[in-house]
Amino acid sequence: MKQIYLDYAATTYIDPGVLQKMLPYLTTAYGNASSLYSLGREAKTAIDMARKDVAKILGVLPQEIILTGSGTESANLAIYGIAKAYQDKGDHVIVSKIEHKAVLESAKRLEKEGFRVTYLDIDSQGIVNLNELKKALNKKTILVSIMYANNEIGTIQPIFEISKIITKFKKENLLPAFHSDACQAAGALSLKIKDLGVDFLTLNGSKIYGPKGSGCLYKNQNFKIEPLIVGGSQEMGLRAGTENPALIVGFSEALKLAEKLRKKENWRLRILRDYLIKKVLKTIPVSQLNGHPQKRLPHNINLSFAGIEGESLVLKLDQYGISVSTGSACTSTDLTPSHVLLALGLPEDLTHGSLRLTLGRKTTKEDLDYVLKILPPVVKKLRKMSAIRL
Repeated sequence: MKQIYLDYAATTYIDPGVLQKMLPYLTTAYGNASSLYSLGREAKTAIDMARKDVAKILGVLPQEIILTGSGTESANLAIYGIAKAYQDKGDHVIVSKIEHKAVLESAKRLEKEGFRVTYLDIDSQGIVNLNELKKALNKKTILVSIMYANNEIGTIQPIFEISKIITKFKKENLLPAFHSDACQAAGALSLKIKDLGVDFLTLNGSKIYGPKGSGCLYKNQNFKIEPLIVGGSQEMGLRAGTENPALIVGFSEALKLAEKLRKKENWRLRILRDYLIKKVLKTIPVSQLNGHPQKRLPHNINLSFAGIEGESLVLKLDQYGISVSTGSACTSTDLTPSHVLLALGLPEDLTHGSLRLTLGRKTTKEDLDYVLKILPPVVKKLRKMSAIRL
């Protein structure tokens, strides 16, 4: 049976070239980077080079890169770390309603500890309300966290415009800090910190054809944060634990390759994305595209089909060898409606009938033509079986 993978926003395969770079650190160069002997020094050199490569892509100093085990850990470290480090300065945090759960759950944890959190609304296409942000900022605000591009609907936020609002508000003060989750943006959008104006940036490896269990947090050197993991002096004392050179090297190599291929892949994926969107909306009645029609990631397609359950559609397509999702992989076992789609203002029945298709390096037009052959009759069949009547 033909296998079509269209869930690259959930995770990617490891690029063969990336894997080759990792292998020595899984076999022969296995030393502990904190050791003084040659095996340890070899591991430390690899980590130092990887850190420099990541810093170069972001246009920052190597000491501003904290190497972590995932995007979730990076987001947790940024949000919780900033809040605990500056709780004597304020108790107010601002996030958007469509952040990844790594951010939202961190914010909820802070609320339980006495912090106040403002959840910003978005418009019907997924763009954060900037006027609401301006009104929410106050003297007690210590952190603003707005994602660069949404993992479910692909909408790209005006990060630099947001940074200008925050900069104007704080004037000469350090706070509030501005964090952005850029896990979905890597490989598709510029990561230059000077172009974004952020103080903290979250990245991970599993979205860019690197290894799972890898990531980083950019931290502006002018800020301090409290560590989540203690016990050693690794990562400038901000992330204790023996480093994994293989994952770190893999993450760095994947990020370099993603940056190298970015413009060419964006052009190719955008053509495929728009082709599929146009065909689906034309051939399947009572369907709609979610998110911004233009300001969206080049590989992201989020659709809603009235009168069906998204989970049933995912399982049915899987029988034909098509791998897709209803939204974030982190919430795939949660049958409650997507918080992102609800924030868009979609009726609950449309949020239940959502489907996310995300394209990648191996996606071809032939793959999409196969999807277009299978998807319309499957939707039609599920609608006939549904208790919901259109």
